[in-house]
Amino acid sequence: MVMDVSLLFPLVLMVAVVYTLSQMVRIVPQGEEWVVERLGKYHTTLLPGLHLLIPIVDIVGYKIVTKELIQQTREQEVITKDNAVVIISAVVFYRVTDPGKASYSISNFESAVGNMTTTTLRAVIGGMTLNESLSQRDQIKAQVAEKIRDSLSGWGLTLGNLEVQDIRPSQNLQEAMERQAAADREREAAILIADGEKKAAIAKAEGLKESVILEAQGRLEAAKLEAQAKVELADGDRKAMMIVTQGFTGGEAAPHYLLAQRYIDSVKNLSDSDNSKVVFMPADWQQSLAGAVGSLGYLGTALGEKK
Repeated sequence: MVMDVSLLFPLVLMVAVVYTLSQMVRIVPQGEEWVVERLGKYHTTLLPGLHLLIPIVDIVGYKIVTKELIQQTREQEVITKDNAVVIISAVVFYRVTDPGKASYSISNFESAVGNMTTTTLRAVIGGMTLNESLSQRDQIKAQVAEKIRDSLSGWGLTLGNLEVQDIRPSQNLQEAMERQAAADREREAAILIADGEKKAAIAKAEGLKESVILEAQGRLEAAKLEAQAKVELADGDRKAMMIVTQGFTGGEAAPHYLLAQRYIDSVKNLSDSDNSKVVFMPADWQQSLAGAVGSLGYLGTALGEKK
């Protein structure tokens, strides 16, 4: 069945009108901005809302998302200033503030942001030591953000924030650090043990020194007490002799009295002891006994004369 030409023309015209209207009337959604080119040249940027374009003359060249974008860099190995290897990655938050620049100043701004951040991270970490790179995360973030901000501005982008997502030593370096930490702990333990033994030896020596001093002081005090006892004993004998002398008419009876009394007390103490004993008598014991008896006799004579 052949379609009537009179019906085909209105149909084609209707399709052309619909297509023209679709190319002329454009609705830009919220969170996007469209770049319009007129005859192949940048013309304007369409903000969210309803817009009218000239069909065929005006075309939408780029549809740019103006919401905040997130670019995560891949993990990379970086060599520090002291030749240590660390693994680092970061996350960049940014948004497109000039769709025209973002469309025409660089071919792919998302890839450019990732590569710029990666390169800057390598440069910043390369100027730090291992300890600095592991402990100064805020300084790394601030330096990288300062260096890439100008580049992003030239591409029509605004840097929102940059976070260092992860920074850690490489596997080989981490194992070496663990071995070093273990060795340090063993060394500190050995030092503590040696220090404890040293303090114990010092305390023992000081205790021995104090015990020797105390023992010497004890002997000194005992000697002093013994000497004092002898002095008091001699003083007692002297006073006894004075009293005995006063009781007799002659002064010669007092020594004989005290000598006889000491002799009798000694024999008595020796006989009262429960221990088995051997008594050594002097070779002239007869004369000694006679002398003691003579002293007693002299004492009796003296007492008789006093009466």
